[in-house]
Amino acid sequence: MTTAVNRTLDTVLDDPVRASLFGAHSRFRIGDGAVVRYPPEVARFVGHPRCPSAADFAALARLAVPGAPVSLRGVRGPLPPGWTVADRLTLVQYDGSGLRTAQAPDADILGPADVDEILDLVQRTRPGPFERRTVELGTYLGLRDGDGRLIALAGERLHPPGWTEISAVCTDPAHRGHGLATRLIRAVGHGIRARGEVPFLHTSAANSSARALYEALGFRLRATLPLVLAHPPSPTPGAS
Repeated sequence: MTTAVNRTLDTVLDDPVRASLFGAHSRFRIGDGAVVRYPPEVARFVGHPRCPSAADFAALARLAVPGAPVSLRGVRGPLPPGWTVADRLTLVQYDGSGLRTAQAPDADILGPADVDEILDLVQRTRPGPFERRTVELGTYLGLRDGDGRLIALAGERLHPPGWTEISAVCTDPAHRGHGLATRLIRAVGHGIRARGEVPFLHTSAANSSARALYEALGFRLRATLPLVLAHPPSPTPGAS
């Protein structure tokens, strides 16, 4: 499913969604077969086999949220009849074994009471998908300005065995250039390391500035993979 670069021995990163949903995030799992997903108000991600069969695509269609595309991670080649592609992206996955971590005592631990502020910052900076209950996936840290406004964010998302994903790294445009993202990445990584786990993350292959930052912090490219956003066939009228 991935094209590995400096591939680690731990293959749970090949399908971190499924590994998370059958592990630390099992309480969120919808489905029990080859295809599983998070509740849409928590995360948009779906775990599926590396080469989905016709039965797997049927399960993906059943678990799809009406009107929303299904995220097909690592799927190459044509889709079954009736599926329509909304977008094709290329993701890169980074192994954070080399990240130097440090605490950020002035960072706030964010929770449900902070969701409106988080969503506002995410909407303005677009680090990736973030839903109203995404904060339940792990620890999210934020930095505030002198007026108490949230200006930077980073946190934990996918949680396969032995690893935790750093995600939602973003800074208010008016406060960029002061190392806030670096501080939060190191701080989130500190919490991950304290559990004896290793940080990893994903970003768009086209996001050269983010990639340069992650590589400067010690992240190592592990894999490059396609992400297809596709809509399943419309249900047949009268079908049960």
